[in-house]
Amino acid sequence: MMRLMNYLLNTTEDYHVNNLNSLGWELTVCNALYPDSSPCRNVLLSKESFGVQLYHFLEKLIPLHDVHDVLEVGGGLGYLMHDFLSLNPALSATMLDISPYLLEKQKEILSGFNVSFCPKDILKITPNDLTCFDLVIMNENLGDLPTLVSHPDKNTCTEKESTHLQERVKYFKEKYQLSLPEDENINIGAMEVLDKFCQAQIKYIYLSEHSCESSIPAHLKPYLNFASPKNPEKITLKGHDEYTIKFSHLQKIAEFCNYKVVRGQFADFLPLDFNDKVKTALRLETPFTAEQEIIQQFVYDLYKYEYMVIIKTDALVKSPIIVIPAHAGIQNMLKGENS
Repeated sequence: MMRLMNYLLNTTEDYHVNNLNSLGWELTVCNALYPDSSPCRNVLLSKESFGVQLYHFLEKLIPLHDVHDVLEVGGGLGYLMHDFLSLNPALSATMLDISPYLLEKQKEILSGFNVSFCPKDILKITPNDLTCFDLVIMNENLGDLPTLVSHPDKNTCTEKESTHLQERVKYFKEKYQLSLPEDENINIGAMEVLDKFCQAQIKYIYLSEHSCESSIPAHLKPYLNFASPKNPEKITLKGHDEYTIKFSHLQKIAEFCNYKVVRGQFADFLPLDFNDKVKTALRLETPFTAEQEIIQQFVYDLYKYEYMVIIKTDALVKSPIIVIPAHAGIQNMLKGENS
């Protein structure tokens, strides 16, 4: 059997099922932009909410007018789907979540729309259960999925669990020819979920999360600084740990399964208004005001978060009107579209 370095399996399931009762400790970009009065809107060229801006970005890449059934996994408070359904009431949405607290919040914000609510774990859903969906959305939550954390001296798994993990890592190494060095953390949950979506042959997939591979544009390097370690990093939050995502692994899985991939940073569809107020806030080592601190964190997230829009090639052929956005920072365009 393939030798496997010792790992700790990091999961957030218990926290989300039994302990989560607020998102106050995890202010996502989507939630930060939802209130009309949010100071984060003043940092952007467009002052609209996250879901509105994402919808308009996606409709340049995929024919949203032909999408009917959409699944959102881990939909938070429901703000993104509220924007999508407001813009396109013809959509039929399903919200899948393991958190009873968040499902109740989603029911409140999405009341009046055509929505079903499913209290299940995406990791326990089969590909056959997903074939009815045209579009799947996982926004800012891939880091909640299980991660194998490299640990040379410790393994908390049972022998049965260890054997299962060895088999899963071997599956991704052999099927997708992924390089999974033994001294790196492995986003095993994110890989398994995308593998599931691809097996279901879902036409359109949108994923996003903090990335361990994102980089800072040259014009922002005097103002912004963060590491790009290429190894998923731990993010310590209330009651649980999450891990950043190695999107190059997900991209390789999608492309192997005959999907085209558009990959980039949030700033592609949330372009920054690089005005004097923003420059001043970013220059400060220690912010003087709460607004400056918010600006610093928000701009950091615009470039630390990556997204992937994953498009089945046969859907691409049937919809030749795709327009690739010209925003700086997109790392991997749809191949061949500019030839």
